[in-house]
Amino acid sequence: MDFTQLGRTGLKVGRVVLGTMNFGPLTEVGDAHRIMDVAHEVGINFFDTANGYGRAIYPGRTEEIIGEWFAKGGQNREKTVLATKVYGEMGVDWPNTSRLSALNIRRALDASLKRLQTDYVDLYQFHHVDRNTPWDEIWQAMEVAVQQGKVLYAGSSNFAGWHIAQAQEAAARRNFNGLVSEQSLYNLIQRDVERELIPAAQAYGLGVIPWSPLHGGLLGGVIRKENEGVRRLEGRAKETLDRLRPQIEQYEAFADELGHEPGELALAWLLHQPAVTGPIVGPRTLEQLESAVRAVDIKLDDKALDRLDEIFPGYKTAPEDYAW
Repeated sequence: MDFTQLGRTGLKVGRVVLGTMNFGPLTEVGDAHRIMDVAHEVGINFFDTANGYGRAIYPGRTEEIIGEWFAKGGQNREKTVLATKVYGEMGVDWPNTSRLSALNIRRALDASLKRLQTDYVDLYQFHHVDRNTPWDEIWQAMEVAVQQGKVLYAGSSNFAGWHIAQAQEAAARRNFNGLVSEQSLYNLIQRDVERELIPAAQAYGLGVIPWSPLHGGLLGGVIRKENEGVRRLEGRAKETLDRLRPQIEQYEAFADELGHEPGELALAWLLHQPAVTGPIVGPRTLEQLESAVRAVDIKLDDKALDRLDEIFPGYKTAPEDYAW
């Protein structure tokens, strides 16, 4: 496993991030624990979760599963850079039980720590921007959490570039470190963040952590699997595939030409993009985890990167993308 520093911090993390959203609803406890064991064995030290994950069973179930794994000992917690999130409803229909008020941050953090069976979170992420809570209030709550030793770093998720600028300028006024990372939807098909989000992350020293790097499986060899009868899409996924079929056919053919699995090529492409720390992979099986790790060793030359840009065109930095 290759390692890099998370944004402008001194924190070293693997270039593949283990996503845990499937733990509980799709991946039963024993398999989830085995996936985390193997993640450590192959050098993955950065695990991502959220307080609301496991919602199909009940919100918080995924954090509990991770906490049960930490409780096994064996330096499971010590070897893990743990990231969780705060924002969403947790199944309680009552005011102040979601979003980023100081009250909810305090209560949600303590609840996450209890479920995770740990006394601190390495990276505490805002799962979405809260337009109704001022940044001074958010940063005051985070300052307290840092002073208490419950949080080491703060991150964001699903922010726009201007939200990052707003957050960082407010943090600077308070002499606070502010955000060190941003989780965004980013892959070969969905490249909107290249206009403003990535430039903002670079300017403020944030590491970008792409989620859905295979765009719901569409970059994971979906046409081949469809032809083999392994996978059949329905609803919105099928509509997206029908719309993008010519491009995805070209993409899968190019992956074959390079001698790589389509999913591994998609992950490798992200690792060649500026500001990207590492994509989040959410394996349901050990085979999917092992495939993701192989992507770290794929090196793409300029010719290959240009060809991928031809198949899935990206964006210039704003304002040049839409002006002179």
